[in-house]
Amino acid sequence: MQGTTVCPNCDARFKVTKEQLTAHHGMVRCGNCKQAFDVRANFLPDQLDLQLELPILNEPVPAAGSKLAVLQPMTLAEQVAFVQDDDAGEHQPDQRILPWAIASFFLLLLMCAQTAYFFRIDLAANLPNLKPALMEYCKLLNCTLPLPQHSGLIGIESSELGADPANENQINFETLLHNRAPYAQAFPDLELTLNDSQDKPLARRIFTPADYLPPSQNETAGLQPNLDFSVKLRLDTSDLKPSGYRLVLLYSNNK
Repeated sequence: MQGTTVCPNCDARFKVTKEQLTAHHGMVRCGNCKQAFDVRANFLPDQLDLQLELPILNEPVPAAGSKLAVLQPMTLAEQVAFVQDDDAGEHQPDQRILPWAIASFFLLLLMCAQTAYFFRIDLAANLPNLKPALMEYCKLLNCTLPLPQHSGLIGIESSELGADPANENQINFETLLHNRAPYAQAFPDLELTLNDSQDKPLARRIFTPADYLPPSQNETAGLQPNLDFSVKLRLDTSDLKPSGYRLVLLYSNNK
């Protein structure tokens, strides 16, 4: 079988014999551009001679723009080198991947550092094993690691306002706080409003932990989880004569 093949690199055309098709698995080297290729990829067999004898078809027609060159069979060493070069090109890593990988790694570290900073209080409360590392981290950033301040998790179990039998110008106020959180919380501020008989405010004051904690109580230890804490206040009301009150738990911005 004879036919024609085309070099995929320079488009040069070659006459191919049966021996060239079978030798070296069809691998040859273009005599024009020296590119190795498989002759079978673009092989076109010659037309059979059993066609109508038309005079016009029997005349030789030059191929316009065609280039003819000599095919050079590849040696075994050249075939091995060609296959190795092709495999190396397929598996060569993209040099742009490494810079992007390094940049992505540092970006991930930055995101983790920011997350640890903004959520450091909740992380320390819910993951106590991380607290020592977070404290060292705060030393580097000159930040603090206070106790959590979730007033919604602190309940007012009971409260009572009554006159002081020993002094008619003083009243006694007592309340029982309960920390429902599974971790210790900062002691809240107590906003106490005294109302008259028409439920209109007569006086309002915010008591900080320093105002209501006994000297024996360590404020930095916080309100312990799932425990009650009793607060007792003695107030000088003079001529206010309150009939009711309102108690609100809150945290100031500087705590």
